[in-house]
Amino acid sequence: MELTLLGTGAPAGLPRPDCPCAACAVSLGVDARAATAVLVDGALLLDLTPGAAFAAARAGHSLGGVRQVLLSHPHDGPPVEVPAGLPQPGRVPDGRELALLTGHRVRAVAMDAPGTGYAVTGPDGQRVLYLPPGGAPAGLEEGRVESYDMVLADVVGRPDALAKLRAVGAMGAATDVIAVHLDHDVPPGAELTRRLAAVGARAVPDGTTLTVGVYEDVPDVPRRTLVLGGARSGKSVEAERRLEAFPDVLYVATGGSRNGDTEWASRVSAHRDRRPGSWRTAETCDLVPLLAEDGPPLLIDCLSLWLTDAMDSVGAWDDTEWGDRGEKQLRERVRELTAAVRATRRTLVAVSNEVGSGIVPATASGRRYRDELGRLNSAIAGECEHVLLVVAGQALTLRGWA
Repeated sequence: MELTLLGTGAPAGLPRPDCPCAACAVSLGVDARAATAVLVDGALLLDLTPGAAFAAARAGHSLGGVRQVLLSHPHDGPPVEVPAGLPQPGRVPDGRELALLTGHRVRAVAMDAPGTGYAVTGPDGQRVLYLPPGGAPAGLEEGRVESYDMVLADVVGRPDALAKLRAVGAMGAATDVIAVHLDHDVPPGAELTRRLAAVGARAVPDGTTLTVGVYEDVPDVPRRTLVLGGARSGKSVEAERRLEAFPDVLYVATGGSRNGDTEWASRVSAHRDRRPGSWRTAETCDLVPLLAEDGPPLLIDCLSLWLTDAMDSVGAWDDTEWGDRGEKQLRERVRELTAAVRATRRTLVAVSNEVGSGIVPATASGRRYRDELGRLNSAIAGECEHVLLVVAGQALTLRGWA
């Protein structure tokens, strides 16, 4: 099958009319996007948008061979004029299948938000899933869903849609994931590419024709990532974002509960509210066994609290104990953790504080902690394919591509 993306933007387009935001201001040239519409083999049009005929012509196609026009979501504003010669657009009821004379079969997929998804099977048996903006599939059952060769979805707005598809085996390592319905949530260009690559997806310009099943050199999802940042830099949000398109993530909280500390309880609650409901949480500093086990992705937040616990356990705050055996014991604990990160086969995203750029601590224990955290961060970074530094909510890549 060949898919031509007549548009890849949100229903209002990108840039949005009269929107003064920074993302809209730089959405120019190839980063400007019309509302998403997809032409399948010249015979099926998914979503009719203003200017679809001109968009097709610019891409070197005609809408003259379109035999079916299907809408995936309610359209706000005045009705879109149907170009002459096109059939009237409609929607297929959830669960129903439509067979076209061209040999394509289209099944309507129920969503958890207003709209309809469409699973399209071509004459050659290749399968494509097209999802509406703001929607994720509903009612999927493991073992009862075939794998798709290509998925077109609102990856930025609903990354959990990919998590649901991965959970039931509807997406595999070879599935080509294309981000559509792109809005002004993420600045276009390098930042959008980075965000999408981190979850195994990509974006293409309007007018691009894709051949389903053709190999695309999309980077693999990072397996070991270290996210560094200062206080309130957005490092935890960045770390969580990198795994929200995957099911069954184990969130490892190293800070404990700190009974009676209301400020800490408020922080923990805010973190929990951000995380997908399918994630599990483990409160522990015993990281080596978790890294050695097989299982779902790990998000460790954070290594700086792990170090505090480790330094507590070896008596690092007492100069005598530190000089006697504490320093040696801590070095061994760090070596064990570093070796476990090197050997793990799980997907890992670890968070740590970057504290070496601030004021020199006034106390000996503060300087000791700062120095040991710097050494720990360096050791773990050396074992990670991807290292990010988050500053003011902006992720800077120190190692890797994402």
